[in-house]
Amino acid sequence: MSDEIKFVYLRNHPLFANVSEQKIKDACSLVKVKTIYRGESFTYGEGNYSKLYLLIKGKIKITDNDEMDNELIKDILTAPDVFGNLSLEGGSSVSEYAEALTSNTVVCYFDVVDFRKFLQDNPMVALSYAHIVNNKLRKLENRHSDLVFHDAKSRLIRFIKTWASTDGNRIGDKIILNNYLTHSDIAGVIATSRQSVNVLFNELRDAGLLFYNRKKIELNDPMIWN
Repeated sequence: MSDEIKFVYLRNHPLFANVSEQKIKDACSLVKVKTIYRGESFTYGEGNYSKLYLLIKGKIKITDNDEMDNELIKDILTAPDVFGNLSLEGGSSVSEYAEALTSNTVVCYFDVVDFRKFLQDNPMVALSYAHIVNNKLRKLENRHSDLVFHDAKSRLIRFIKTWASTDGNRIGDKIILNNYLTHSDIAGVIATSRQSVNVLFNELRDAGLLFYNRKKIELNDPMIWN
């Protein structure tokens, strides 16, 4: 991958906002670019060879498995974002893995040892990184609160509203979502069963609040979904 393309990818990512062109060029010598196809999964590696990823294009599902090999969906990411060994601890082992939800998903990645050194030499990038990670922690706290204080239907509505705000296309009074998530994916995110998600979607459809099929979700009531 040419340094020119790397430069464009990094320059347009929030992590490198307000960073000089020379600093971005320095980062280009450390970063690698990969295109990931829909359904392809990958781990982050271990130790100093673990990776810090920048999501440039597409959608990523972050997944872990418990001791019984049950799948836990930890997050659904839309570009631009950051994932991987976020702690940047070279000696740690990161067990979670990522899966591309869209075709031709593009990521840039650093070895954590290189990225950690780059942050030490570039405090503006370090501040941006701290801000991004802090927002992820807040998102995790909000998700925990949802599990404690809201029932499955409320969690589903809040999830769809967040999805619409980050990834929806507004057409008149409607919001259109490309439906790249299965009911099992959504169930994993809001901590309920696939059957419950199916029942709740049908309830929302019958109430006239949305229409859905395998390709799209159409949100019909701006008072509910905004």
